[in-house]
Amino acid sequence: MNCIYLYHGNIYTYFMEAYDFFNTPHSIAQKQYEALRMYFFDKISAKEVAEKFGYSYRGFTTIVYNFGNVLKTNKLDNLFFINNAKGRPVTKDISSVNETIIELRKKFYSVPDIKIFLDANGNKVSEKTIYNILKNNGFAKLPRRIKTAKQKLENSKIEAPISKRLNFENECFKTGAAGLLCFLPYIQKYGIDKLIENSDYPQTNSINRLSSILSFICLKLSNVRRYSADDIWCMDRGMGLFAGLNVLPKAAWFTSYSHRVTGDMNTNFLKQLHQLWQSKNLLGDTSNIDFTTIPYWGDAEHLENNWSGKRGKALESMLAVLAHDPDTGIIDYGSTSILHKQESDVVLEYIDFYSTDNNRDLKYLIFDSKVTNYQNLNKLNKENIKFITIRRRGKNMIDKLDKVPANDWKSKRVEMAGNKYRTLKVFEERVQLKDYEGDVRQVSITGHGKIKPAIIITNDFDLDIEKIIRKYTRRWLVEKTISEQIEFFHLNHVSSSMVIKVDFDLTMSILSHNLYRILALDLERYEHLTSQSIYDKFNLT
Repeated sequence: MNCIYLYHGNIYTYFMEAYDFFNTPHSIAQKQYEALRMYFFDKISAKEVAEKFGYSYRGFTTIVYNFGNVLKTNKLDNLFFINNAKGRPVTKDISSVNETIIELRKKFYSVPDIKIFLDANGNKVSEKTIYNILKNNGFAKLPRRIKTAKQKLENSKIEAPISKRLNFENECFKTGAAGLLCFLPYIQKYGIDKLIENSDYPQTNSINRLSSILSFICLKLSNVRRYSADDIWCMDRGMGLFAGLNVLPKAAWFTSYSHRVTGDMNTNFLKQLHQLWQSKNLLGDTSNIDFTTIPYWGDAEHLENNWSGKRGKALESMLAVLAHDPDTGIIDYGSTSILHKQESDVVLEYIDFYSTDNNRDLKYLIFDSKVTNYQNLNKLNKENIKFITIRRRGKNMIDKLDKVPANDWKSKRVEMAGNKYRTLKVFEERVQLKDYEGDVRQVSITGHGKIKPAIIITNDFDLDIEKIIRKYTRRWLVEKTISEQIEFFHLNHVSSSMVIKVDFDLTMSILSHNLYRILALDLERYEHLTSQSIYDKFNLT
């Protein structure tokens, strides 16, 4: 009896499950089938059927009407008995990039980065779709990272499209470099694009001169530190748009192009830029000159050892010189062909650099004591160019200053950075220098935070002491600018990551730096920010 009871119990359970299956449909298709069957086969009124299955009366009559239209077409196969997957159907485009999306995420690329890569290859997949694919495959969200961390990602294996000129048709794409496009109006406003087009720089049939130079400038402006990791940027359509291309060329092209550039091309281009800055009143009567060391990581047997303050040691490197306007921050001149035996003649070469341009009223040259010698100071004096430099302090000179009576030292209140002032003790005298005709004005300074006094010499006997001190202290701005060039424009990275001629790289760095300066001059209260600060604060990515 117990076995019969259990057997009948199972029959009853199966019966109830089957009853629930037909009485409570589990899908939309089954629900419509049961409702239509009840209406047509069981002759139940439309109002009762609609109430039983939760339809409105008007909604159910629409289902009946549509079913009648299907009967007329005689397309009844799989009308009700088919399992439709939820969500949008998977298209061919999505299925073809599914493995690529997963592969990129394994290398820690974010959804926007993956979107950039897919756009470059013509795969129009939304970020939402990419996110859903990653989520369905068990990938969690990536932690927030800074730009430099993203630039260290492992290279992807996606083949980048070939660079070509844009036809500027309407299209939509994802980019991580939209902020760079704000430099294009300045390039046009100042006529820099015309200078590039009229320059001697090379071009090819596929990439013209303007697009070639803008490709280099784009990488400089975007703070790309490792050129060789080109898969990070060579597929970004926004960076390509900056240069008038679909995408930027790959690293090998940059090396090949650089090898076609000569030193005369760079010099002529810098002269054209000099005239441009002068015509736009971006150059004053003062230039700060200083050296910088650019390390070289290849076979450097042909190079000299130069002191690198960045690394605190002498190393085989190239010695470069920069000339900087202290008011606007514009870099007016740069050269990497400096040898030890030529160091003292740099100031004279700078004078010759713009001697054909009579528009600039260059009055002051300000530089460190190591830049030139007393003999060249005499030549500057004969050219009616005022110089302000610091004198090397010997033991006898320090002993002599220690014996100067306290009453002969005068207090001077000198303007410092940020509209602040500092009270200094100064002692002024006329002295004679070896190989220099006549006297120079010597100003010794104490109270400036150094243990030993600073000694400034100049051939300007009319300018107030306060202004002389102020002019020389602003020379330290060029040291800050050089440091910025090394850090932001990566002068010490380029030789190891991509084989680019250093003189050409310096020229591109100078132009990129000046673009940041003219942008900063239009940003009220941000005029004195460094390129790195502007890049970070205004999110130029």
